[in-house]
Amino acid sequence: MRPFKGVRVLDLTHVFAGPFSAYQLGVLGAEIIKIEAVDQPDMTRSEGVDPALNARGMGLMFQAQAGGKKALALNLKTAKGRVLFDRLVAKADVVIQNFSTRCVAELGLDYERLKVLNPSLIYCVISGYGQTGPKQFHPAYDNVIQAYSGLMAANGDSGQPPLRIGPAMVDYGTGAQAALAISAALYGRAQTGQGRFIDVSMADAALMLMTSYTAATIATGDNPVPHGNQDPDLAGYGSFETAAGTLMIGAFTNRQMSNLMRAVGDDLAAEEIANCPRAQIGERQAEDVAMLTRILRTKTADEWEVILNDHHVPAAKVRRLNQALAEDQIASRNVTQHAVEGQHSSGLPVAAFSYDHGTPHLDHPPRAHGQDSRDVLAAIGVENAEFETLRQQGVVG
Repeated sequence: MRPFKGVRVLDLTHVFAGPFSAYQLGVLGAEIIKIEAVDQPDMTRSEGVDPALNARGMGLMFQAQAGGKKALALNLKTAKGRVLFDRLVAKADVVIQNFSTRCVAELGLDYERLKVLNPSLIYCVISGYGQTGPKQFHPAYDNVIQAYSGLMAANGDSGQPPLRIGPAMVDYGTGAQAALAISAALYGRAQTGQGRFIDVSMADAALMLMTSYTAATIATGDNPVPHGNQDPDLAGYGSFETAAGTLMIGAFTNRQMSNLMRAVGDDLAAEEIANCPRAQIGERQAEDVAMLTRILRTKTADEWEVILNDHHVPAAKVRRLNQALAEDQIASRNVTQHAVEGQHSSGLPVAAFSYDHGTPHLDHPPRAHGQDSRDVLAAIGVENAEFETLRQQGVVG
């Protein structure tokens, strides 16, 4: 049995961070009910690289964190819609939302009201800057938080302008932080029976994603200096061109640097590095980089990856995403799945970990907008005739 079997989550979020947090709970067994407006589905339903899927409201940007969820279309702007929502809250364990403060007030979604309906409710709100401070009401997306948090300025090459990290790392990092917070709150509730309010900030998550940099800047006041693909001090911690392809090497410790030198045939340097103080490694950085640049061009990146790994040196050919996904290693991990008739095949990313039993998996593919509305509401006593009336009134979809 998966850890969150029997946990019911009302997912009111949209775009990436919030949906991803609920998604992670879902692949661990929680029942996720994604609630979207009748007339305004999650905007990512129409976003992605496949125009046909976008037109069907099943864009790949949406699908990436929608598998296994039930889809309920509910008009929370109507009194009847809010009554139905309250009935769902009474039987829920978790509510996750990332609405603006104004929308929360207008729709009656505030924690103080909902916890009266369900005192043991775990309520998680995700926002750009959190629920306190002078920027608590300001809107944000991943790229904006990268700029605000200093993440962009820590990325790229020295002497060049700040560079945005391409994938939505802050969004997904925030979602992971939210899933962790909810998991801990559920554990705490199991001990005490007490519900909890959770305040998750994208800006805070960005600082956590830079934990070592953040700690260093707090201690010294100095900003991290971006250095691109080559460490300014460690010759063996960077990228090199080979006879075919680019190789990234991660020789960070003295032992790894010594092993690297031995792998490229310089036994003398290997002995010197193995026994010298760490500070002295940086003194020979330019000389070592020149030597590695010359020798690594004699074989391909694929060949060097095998040789260096065999010498216990972290190294990998720089791959495109489609190349990484085609690797036997990735196939062996079950990190990507697609639920079809209860069986899995490669399709969607699921989780970065597994268990010896009750491991994360998808229960079913992403649902169409409102596909489960009738069934979800039937579970709280809404019969077919009432549902049809509510649908005609625009309360449900």
